[in-house]
Amino acid sequence: MTRDDIIRMAREADPGFETDTFHAESLVGMEAIERFAALVAAAEREACAKVADDMTLPDWVNEQIATAIRARGQE
Repeated sequence: MTRDDIIRMAREADPGFETDTFHAESLVGMEAIERFAALVAAAEREACAKVADDMTLPDWVNEQIATAIRARGQE
């Protein structure tokens, strides 16, 4: 997820985010929004990987899928 993605989603969630930079009077800074987005993305990746772990495929296939999902956080 890129910074532009985060800004786009913040705007979707709250139309009050009208600029790419947040001013001193902002309640939440861009760094906090980026950290929050990273935590949400990590939680979603882990949830998806757990689904892959429980699939009724050969174990090695489940493991490869789950590993690939978890690795997306390293990109």
